[in-house]
Amino acid sequence: MVYYGSLQVNREVEVWDAAPWLQGQPTGTVLGTDAYQLLAPCLPSKIVAVGRNYPKHAAEMGSAVPDHPLIFLKPPTTIQAPERPIWYPSQTQQVDYEGELALIIGDRCRECSETEAIEKIWGYTIANDVTARDLQKSEQQWTRSKGFDTFCPLGPWVVRNVDAAARLQTFVNDDPQPRQAATLDQMVFKPAVLVSFISQVMTLFPGDVILTGTPDGIGPLHPGDLVRVEIEGIGSLISIMGHPDQDQNASFSSVENP
Repeated sequence: MVYYGSLQVNREVEVWDAAPWLQGQPTGTVLGTDAYQLLAPCLPSKIVAVGRNYPKHAAEMGSAVPDHPLIFLKPPTTIQAPERPIWYPSQTQQVDYEGELALIIGDRCRECSETEAIEKIWGYTIANDVTARDLQKSEQQWTRSKGFDTFCPLGPWVVRNVDAAARLQTFVNDDPQPRQAATLDQMVFKPAVLVSFISQVMTLFPGDVILTGTPDGIGPLHPGDLVRVEIEGIGSLISIMGHPDQDQNASFSSVENP
């Protein structure tokens, strides 16, 4: 069975009858720490991602910061649960990590002002906007390079608030030095601006996900690597880089519709 739930301080989970942003309510059932496995924390109708939203990342990509949010879509099939493999597609020779703050939309949002938009954000989690970098560079469209199954690890849970100055860091394997390190307030376009801008283009629904961009320090992952994205006040999102010849059907894990 698949449930939404609220994580308790002792790591038990109180089961809800639906997602909290869909007016779900606690059922009274509590699962012990050995009785559940975390999946990705939501099932969006769409994932809207933002490019070049940190000045230093734009510079490392050889680009200027855009004068308005640069948005693109990742399909929901990119979502992968924490501590599950990222597939290594046979079509690419370079798969990069991109640690990001993710917004979870809590209410229908269309043509919202920035003041209205901030009220539409139900909470925050961590994402890894995994990218086939060689394909991104060779193709003007980003759909293929960003859209492979498992290319959006998400989680491990959603928190209601996050400090604007919280630190985002990405680590690979046992290296104590982060590959990425920035604070969320270094974003060019803040969350309310992003939600408002996107809502002028497309209607956002409860449970939809917005990826807010990655800081500088992106780099490749190799088969067997463990990548950990941390955001202060949320936690750690851990993923494993799979092998090109692994049984992908056996390793694939996605959010199931409750």
